[in-house]
Amino acid sequence: MKKRFLEAGQIVNTHGIRGEVKIQSWCDSPEFLCALSTLYIDERPVHVRSARPHKSCVIASLDGVGDVNAAMILKGKTVFFDRCDAPLPNGNFFLGDLIGAEVRDADSGDVLGNVTEVLTPPAHNVYVVTGGKHSYMIPAVDAFVLETNADEGYLTVRLIEGMES
Repeated sequence: MKKRFLEAGQIVNTHGIRGEVKIQSWCDSPEFLCALSTLYIDERPVHVRSARPHKSCVIASLDGVGDVNAAMILKGKTVFFDRCDAPLPNGNFFLGDLIGAEVRDADSGDVLGNVTEVLTPPAHNVYVVTGGKHSYMIPAVDAFVLETNADEGYLTVRLIEGMES
């Protein structure tokens, strides 16, 4: 079952004296985070009054956070968004939806394990697969990931020598 609330980033600092916070975005881009009108902190909805990209971060003004002291209390908090507030085009998925997905070998049909982590280095994502006989690090490229079905919770992959650890 897909999680309703997904991690969007972390409040890493205050910005100025009016209570703005600096959020390190964990989304594809800071602009994605800026487009959201509600974020969730400690499972409570917080209206975003304004948000703008700043390098790889977002500077946001949040309801109920009117000065630097109120903003300082939020430092270190993870912010979430409701997946209903961010519809995706058909065929797209959130990386968080892959955590726990079953990974199947295209050639043998064997279950290799489950995705336990998605690494996001600059070149391309890498799926960490554990729970089977071996652990694998599988680059998320068409040559290795033949099918991704986030709705049904599985991936079909083709392995090459050196992927298992």
